[in-house]
Amino acid sequence: MTTDASVTAARRPGEQALTALGLGAPALDPADASAHSFPGGGKWRTEVPSCEGPEALAVVLKESSRLDVPIHRISQGSGVWMLTDAEITEMVEATNERDIELCLFTGPRGTWDIGGSVRSDSRGAGLRARGHDAVAGCVEDAVRATELGVKCLLVADEGVLWTLHRARQAGIIPADTTLKVSALIGPVNPASYSVFEHLGADSVNVPSDLTLDHLTEIRRVSGAPMDMYIEAPDDLGGYIRMYEVAELIRRGAPIYLKFGLSRAPGIYPWGTHLRDVTLDTARERVRRGRLALDLLARHGADGDMAPLGSRLPGALNRFPTEGSA
Repeated sequence: MTTDASVTAARRPGEQALTALGLGAPALDPADASAHSFPGGGKWRTEVPSCEGPEALAVVLKESSRLDVPIHRISQGSGVWMLTDAEITEMVEATNERDIELCLFTGPRGTWDIGGSVRSDSRGAGLRARGHDAVAGCVEDAVRATELGVKCLLVADEGVLWTLHRARQAGIIPADTTLKVSALIGPVNPASYSVFEHLGADSVNVPSDLTLDHLTEIRRVSGAPMDMYIEAPDDLGGYIRMYEVAELIRRGAPIYLKFGLSRAPGIYPWGTHLRDVTLDTARERVRRGRLALDLLARHGADGDMAPLGSRLPGALNRFPTEGSA
């Protein structure tokens, strides 16, 4: 992947040909661009999601080396509770060797709860943690995972997010643990995005159907890192935004480019009965990343990637917790 702007001048897709035909687009408005970046520099990081266990992780790491796909974060969707201590330790060690952040999902959530409202036509209550016991399960997962060396936790409930934020302030989990809000509850307006930041989110997954203007609106109120599927799984809409990657970065920075996969079977909760499809889709997600990076390079927009190994979000706005100033 080239980062030398002199090799390929920045351009928009099809710009020269359309301009020659009298169909050129209006000039980009600098006021639309995000004023934010990651600490230490860079506008974008990469994430490979749905990496369900050590074997899938090994496939992702091998394929990322073969295709030269830089990875900042690897995330898992089935949950901490679906992995043994030995499996988590193996994943931690493998990602630490490559200086990649490993993010595991916390605890029971709506899809694996006895509550039926999430399966109703209105999908009432969403995929949140129902009742005290579900929150307790998420906290149990968080403590166990961080004791095994995991530094990033994926959360799908506002109450769990606030509880884990308080837990890291109290020293129950390490203070440098990062909390990532799941696409399952992703906010769709600047006010709600800001609320998640204040509740303790270090990165927030927004739905992949938000418009470019929506991203600009969010960036006018919050600099919290954004996660966005460049290609979304079918159960999240199946949206494919590859040709917009450069503009997503310009509007949404700091942003994690998530290389998801549409037209693929669901694999949560993962187990060895889903081994083949899990490994095949893990491999293809990395290839999708290569395609997105190639598009950025062709459009002269592959600069400003955050340094590999960077993971912290920088200073963010938080609600005061008990005992805080």
